[in-house]
Amino acid sequence: MTATLYGLKNCDTCKKATKWLDRFGVAYTFIDYRDNRQAPETLKGWADKAGGWDALINKSSTTWRQLPENRKTPGSDAEWKLLLKEYPQLIRRPVVIGGVAGFSQGFSDNGFKKQFGAES
Repeated sequence: MTATLYGLKNCDTCKKATKWLDRFGVAYTFIDYRDNRQAPETLKGWADKAGGWDALINKSSTTWRQLPENRKTPGSDAEWKLLLKEYPQLIRRPVVIGGVAGFSQGFSDNGFKKQFGAES
């Protein structure tokens, strides 16, 4: 089973996720979405799978808190795509494509065990 992780190379949660995958022998590709910006259609697909734009965004991040108030309420898909093009670090990470679920966000030991069928 292989997976693709999208995140930031300096993100502690992404580092934990890649260490977990290494430990359980899950093949993966890591893509830093600050260096490799994702297409607007990809972002929209992630938002749909996550349960909407609000679910895709890490609203507890410093970047989100520092945004001007008028940027925190995009009114259309186009505005969300533009916001994430400018600030890809707003995406809750890591975004994981692969495994049983096919799509997930974030990292937890139990969540990854379910997604990749790994036992301790």
